[in-house]
Amino acid sequence: MNAVSASSSSNIVQRVWNYCNVLRDDGMSYGDYVEQLTYLLFLKMADEQVEYYEAESPIPEALNWQSLLSRDGDELETHYRHVLTELGKGAGLIPTIFRKAQNKIQDPAKLRRLVELIDSETWLGLDVDVKGEIYEGLLEKNAQDTKSGAGQYFTPRPLIKAIVDVMQPAPGETICDPACGTGGFLLAAYDHVSRSHGPLDKDQLEHLQRKALHGWEIVDNTARLCVMNLFLHGIGDDGGASPIRVADSLASDPGDRFDLVLTNPPFGKKSSVTFVTDEGETKREAQTIFRDDFWTSTSNKQLNFVQHVKTILKINGRAAIVVPDNVLFEGGAGETIRRKLLQECDVHTLLRLPTGIFYAQGVKANVLFFDRKSAREQPWTERLWIYDLRTNKEFSLKQKPLARADLDDFVACFHPANRHDRQPTWSESNPQGRWRAYSYDDLLARDKVSLDIFWLRDESLEDSASLPEPDILAAEIVQDLQAALEQFAAIGEDLQDEGG
Repeated sequence: MNAVSASSSSNIVQRVWNYCNVLRDDGMSYGDYVEQLTYLLFLKMADEQVEYYEAESPIPEALNWQSLLSRDGDELETHYRHVLTELGKGAGLIPTIFRKAQNKIQDPAKLRRLVELIDSETWLGLDVDVKGEIYEGLLEKNAQDTKSGAGQYFTPRPLIKAIVDVMQPAPGETICDPACGTGGFLLAAYDHVSRSHGPLDKDQLEHLQRKALHGWEIVDNTARLCVMNLFLHGIGDDGGASPIRVADSLASDPGDRFDLVLTNPPFGKKSSVTFVTDEGETKREAQTIFRDDFWTSTSNKQLNFVQHVKTILKINGRAAIVVPDNVLFEGGAGETIRRKLLQECDVHTLLRLPTGIFYAQGVKANVLFFDRKSAREQPWTERLWIYDLRTNKEFSLKQKPLARADLDDFVACFHPANRHDRQPTWSESNPQGRWRAYSYDDLLARDKVSLDIFWLRDESLEDSASLPEPDILAAEIVQDLQAALEQFAAIGEDLQDEGG
């Protein structure tokens, strides 16, 4: 991209941001703003397809961009609401974007100003990366807006990039994220295939843009952001089916099988339903998922996602799933699932993630990598390689955010070119090595087959002189307390359920 277009694209980003701040003064959240921007951008780009490429518009004339431009004041606001309602009907990519859409800009003058701001640019002429960058930037701002709760749908991009770099998706493969949030994993996989294997031939490109990527997202607002994020990157057909299904992926086996599954399911331990008793009290009840394809029934959402991911993989399919620590050590259903997973899949790698990298506070998480295998008596897991990126590592969202370079050593140790040719960095003579392997027998001998394994000395416990700064220490204490409170709340819910 030349210098002129680079500078003009940064001007667009600035203008889009500045107007966001005007609307925030009116009490609109980043989430509301990104949503309205999504609807209007889509309509403008559909209009440009007609104007510049003489393509047939997927939007009916009475609801198109020109119909908004020709109106003002209350008439514009009323018509805009009508457009949102009508385009949300039916099935496909467009209804997924506009499903249950509402106008959150109550002042018609400000709505008119936003329409004019978007109309002043030719969006189709922008480089795909630039459009994507503008939108990804908005999504990240939304995730940082703690009041919105959107952080739970946003996985740190450097982590996603490192996971995709070791998983190495290839042309012709199908890639699924059953809890896709705003589409970070799917987009990173798309970028990896197009850049590492480019230039793609016509059939490969068609497959990548129309058939390779599949996602499920249970929340309407998040699903629309995801579909728009993909669409701005050239993925999906505006007149065709949506690559994202708005549904609870844990509800049933979809029947589809994929070459790769890359996912960070939502944190929050229990699946539950809320109901009102005869006395008018609101109660929550843990919802245990019963599925024939699952090894065991549990209300632990993360354990269910691990089972679901195994189901939707093709034989020899590859998975990377972000899981909280409890998936590694929990007894009962957790132990059953770990035993079955080690037996029926090749569970080859575990990345212990540092704290302070997610927008959700108090999260202690890991990435579990495994391949699904065909049935046989002999267990498929021979050894589990563990990389400890948590012990003696400190990150925070503001002062020291995680960078892709922080994961370079893990990627090198993973040895994606041939993961059967790995070398540990830990040894008796190098006890500070962060990379070591445990055999299947070692794992089975552990209490409850726990995979919650550490071996490095935690320096902060031993050297009071090198304690972290008070603000970091306070944040860590808060994280631990929040994690403990969540566990107590979950136990309380279970006891309440058992007590009727």
